[in-house]
Amino acid sequence: MKTTNNLPQIDTFRVSRTLRRSIFGLLASSGMLLNLAPVLADGPADNLPTSVRRIPKLGVEVPAEVRAELETKLKALDAKIEALRNRKDAKTVKLLPDVEIYRKAVGDALEYQEFFDTKEFAVARKLLEQGHDRAAGLEIGNPTWIRAKGLVVRGYRSKIDGSVQPVGLVIPESYDGQFPGRYRTDLWFHGRGETLSELAFINQRQAQPGQFTPADTIVIHPYGRYCNAAKLAGEIDAWEALELVRDQYRVDDDRVSVRGFSMGGASAWHFAAHHPTAFFATNPGAGFSETPRFLKDFQREAVQPTWWERKLFQLYDCNEWAENFRLIPTVAYSGEIDNQKQAADVMAEALEKVGIRLTHIIGPKTGHKYEPAAALEVERRMAELARIGRNRVPSELTFVTYTLRYPTAAWLTVTGLGEHWEKAEVQGKIEAGYSRIRLTTKNVTSLNIDFGPGESPFDATPEIVIDDTTIAGPALNSDRSWSAALHRAGSGWKLGAPAPETLAKRPGLQGPIDDAFLDAFLFVLPSGQSKFPKVEAWTKAEAERARVQWRQHFRGVAPAKLDKDVTEDDIRTKHLILWGDASSNSVIARIADRLPIKTADGKLKVGGQAFEASEYAPILIYPNPENGARYVVLNSGFTFREYAHLNNARQIPKLPDWAIVDLNTPPNALWPGKIVAADFFDESWHVKTATEKTK
Repeated sequence: MKTTNNLPQIDTFRVSRTLRRSIFGLLASSGMLLNLAPVLADGPADNLPTSVRRIPKLGVEVPAEVRAELETKLKALDAKIEALRNRKDAKTVKLLPDVEIYRKAVGDALEYQEFFDTKEFAVARKLLEQGHDRAAGLEIGNPTWIRAKGLVVRGYRSKIDGSVQPVGLVIPESYDGQFPGRYRTDLWFHGRGETLSELAFINQRQAQPGQFTPADTIVIHPYGRYCNAAKLAGEIDAWEALELVRDQYRVDDDRVSVRGFSMGGASAWHFAAHHPTAFFATNPGAGFSETPRFLKDFQREAVQPTWWERKLFQLYDCNEWAENFRLIPTVAYSGEIDNQKQAADVMAEALEKVGIRLTHIIGPKTGHKYEPAAALEVERRMAELARIGRNRVPSELTFVTYTLRYPTAAWLTVTGLGEHWEKAEVQGKIEAGYSRIRLTTKNVTSLNIDFGPGESPFDATPEIVIDDTTIAGPALNSDRSWSAALHRAGSGWKLGAPAPETLAKRPGLQGPIDDAFLDAFLFVLPSGQSKFPKVEAWTKAEAERARVQWRQHFRGVAPAKLDKDVTEDDIRTKHLILWGDASSNSVIARIADRLPIKTADGKLKVGGQAFEASEYAPILIYPNPENGARYVVLNSGFTFREYAHLNNARQIPKLPDWAIVDLNTPPNALWPGKIVAADFFDESWHVKTATEKTK
């Protein structure tokens, strides 16, 4: 029997009723069994952009006496937190988010009306008591929770907006005991929960171990900044949660996996497709793996994207990244009669086209939950894969990307593309016996090869054969590390990085607009008044909407300043989200002549087109002319709007690198107004020519 990713090549796994019963008992007694409530399609009502229900819904009214009680306790906890913050010693600063998560959970539920059941008032009291207990422990230097086993909730301060975010952990009983080594670690992504506030999440993670708790394994349950299938800030949340655990627990970096069910299954597909060599395996269950087919099949939605949306589907459509699954062992799970089995079926089809047969464990006659015997089979396979661990230095790889946001597989990093959103591919092979590395590329203009200390597979200085060019590589380092940068030059390749350009798309600085919200950002609000009343009214409303949407859907407060208060440190460390125009916002005025969309003679001018500046507004993302390592964004938060929150598969960027908005059409749940022009910049951040647009 042939194998792929160290697993037998099978499509399904089914077991007899007798065996299922015996395994059911074993799972129930071991705590592995967790029934998951069926998740049904939201139905035609959620396909109407003109009548979008609020997500999250408004919670119950809080009685005056309950509010007064909770506010008194919050005020007392605030005083303790402030006293701890003023100590400023490294340990207190590091552990203070473990206290603050309780304050945020209860405070936000009160402030934003997010108690969704009167039973949560008692939960709030309990969490505030826990916050007070942790504050007291930290004050006397005895933070007992950092040594706790079992179900533990921790916190971290996000680099994106400075908010504190909770992380649920399962710490095995063997930790610091009979198993002193480094631990296998599973990232487990939760399913969709429209009422999963921080309050509910923390309470849940202190009571439920989750679907799987493998022996001698740390399980990380990221909050994921609410309900977004680990996209945008939700993805960064997972990395920051993993960073927290790596810092404070003994994690085996070669035995970290990504797993999840339902929306969490979509998260696992996403992480595996885009970071295929960061994990020893992935175990996606149900969920969705792409946008257009899922919405058609699951939501019964007629998807009619614009041309740029179709390109942007490639950011998260995992079937388009199928080749990358050669690099990550995959154990998919579906219930046989679950309509979200569609996700694995789509991926099986895509993988088969590139010569991979998906290992797909199917729970017989099972809907949207784990079938007990199938769960045991999934665990058996994941345990075997954990025993083998991650392959840090694969001798062969095929890596696909469509954007420099996701540039890396093992020892390869793509640093330049011929054109974003067109398929880029690198095939690499290490010929260690010949001290040679062989590469073939498509739509790639520069790349790096990097073997860390002790990882070089070569015994002598290697030769690089890339496409039709042969190059003598750099010398091997004495610590057995080796690296090389390569770039296209004419029809061939040369050793070294490309000559630095003033502007070039590169990893982490490649757009589209939503990319600015994956790192530290700052809303810069105008202190002046626009000379165009429509522009002023629109930008004010859009800035407020973006602020509200960030809080509701990414669970933080968007940092904001007036333009006159922006500092050099802000420019150096943050992406600046600039609201207004050159007549109202002094930061825009300062850089206006260096942006590709210009205002002159009362016209907005871009790519040979002109629009009345009093009736139209620009949206764009661009390297900050005052700091080319950071972005500026004009007049936009993240670009998917209220309609997208009704189904996580819709939560993809709605706009490319720039757009012009007709302000005579009011904003709605889909668009900020009528989009009359939009496009991506080229690889040098220039407006594309007419010839480029017709390619």
